[in-house]
Amino acid sequence: MSSELFPATVHRSWAADLDPQTLYALLRLRVDVFVVEQKSPYHELDGRDLEPRTRHYWLGGSGNPEPVLGCLRLLKDPDGNYRVGRVCVAAEHRGRGLSRRLMDAVLAEVGDADCLVDAQRYLADFYTGYGFVPVGEPYDWDGIEHLPMRRRKRELVP
Repeated sequence: MSSELFPATVHRSWAADLDPQTLYALLRLRVDVFVVEQKSPYHELDGRDLEPRTRHYWLGGSGNPEPVLGCLRLLKDPDGNYRVGRVCVAAEHRGRGLSRRLMDAVLAEVGDADCLVDAQRYLADFYTGYGFVPVGEPYDWDGIEHLPMRRRKRELVP
């Protein structure tokens, strides 16, 4: 299925405002990518998707959650930091800059605030391009090497 049939519109929703069909489509894509494709049997449903301060971003057709081409979520941690996670694009739609469109949208909302990401190690350069830097050692998360990264609040120059 080509993306030309479904224009890649960036959608954003607070967790509480997601309709069940869209939430299901987002979770299904994440399971397809992280659990099935990457062969990482982990607890995808971690309890954070429906937190009041969670925002979901996805690329899909206008007015219809199917198909979801890519998605991510933006969390607000208890310490006030933003955390980007669960960034994924359906295998058949990769290589078209969709992850970049999602990151551009979420970082426009984050603005100059601190932001964290637990990047899959092989994607560290992708996040570095957005100003993220490693803030710890690589670690194994259910069979996939990850790297904690932070994008620091930008200081205003007088």
